Amino acid sequence: MVLIAPTRDTSVWVKGLKAIDPELEIYTHPEVPEEAKAGIRCAVTWLHPKGSLGEFPNLELVCSMGAGVDHLIDDPDIAPETPMTRIVDPALAWSMSNFCLTALLNYHRQWQHFVEQQADKRWAQKDECELELRVGVLGLGFLGQDLAQKVAQLGFYVAGYSQSPKEVDGVESFAGPDQLDDFLGKVNALVCLLPLTDDTESFLNKAFFARCQPGTYLINVARGSHLVEDDLIPALEAGHLSGAVLDVFRKEPLPADHAFWSDSRITVTPHHASLTNPQAAIPQIMENYQRMVQGEPLKNEVDKGKGY
Repeated sequence: MVLIAPTRDTSVWVKGLKAIDPELEIYTHPEVPEEAKAGIRCAVTWLHPKGSLGEFPNLELVCSMGAGVDHLIDDPDIAPETPMTRIVDPALAWSMSNFCLTALLNYHRQWQHFVEQQADKRWAQKDECELELRVGVLGLGFLGQDLAQKVAQLGFYVAGYSQSPKEVDGVESFAGPDQLDDFLGKVNALVCLLPLTDDTESFLNKAFFARCQPGTYLINVARGSHLVEDDLIPALEAGHLSGAVLDVFRKEPLPADHAFWSDSRITVTPHHASLTNPQAAIPQIMENYQRMVQGEPLKNEVDKGKGY
């Protein structure tokens, strides 16, 4: 097995994997002896460098360290027949939903107004305590369904938009391009939790924002490539959007000269909405590794046709 994760502390993962199987042979990229590369059957990765998987010609399994798999789907070095798996962890949904609920309720209670008011040492109540909140969740996968149900349990209207119809308690479901306008017409706050596929890349763009209800609030916690960044500030200026919370970006870290940093209508967070817990992920990876060795069906295998 080889671990390729330049943005993560792989020592934690090595220790956890070894605790389950002390005999497991593990290498951490790029410290892999040339003579060992042909014998490596499984790669465990997160945002691996381009071309790094091409060093291992006999991979039988590639495991994502997180819920996202676009870094795998987009890699031409992974043979089409090589299966991929991802992490499904209720703790990921817990963190993601808490982040999104915080952003939604801050918008609902106009928290930014009071932050700015305190900075100016002004004491002035608003005419209304809350703004109306009707929430649209883009993507009703594992994370999207968890968020949608929790928002509905708080008593807000919630609609979900997905590739195919979903039944989620307390959530009105819309599916496919023909129902997008109906979906957008029902909501004034959007949370993007879409998987990143060919169909959803640059989904949040100028044309999309023009179809939103005026003043819609945007939260993107999915992938930076969902958003056409040059279209966001013009959408704010035009009134299509009233503000945004962005946790993911096309280039990370976000460059210091990026316009998003200095726009008070945009809240920037450093890809921190939800982080993989190695203690939850490692047993899943080991189980799939053992299933690969024994020729058994994998758990949480990626559907390459769908892209997730």
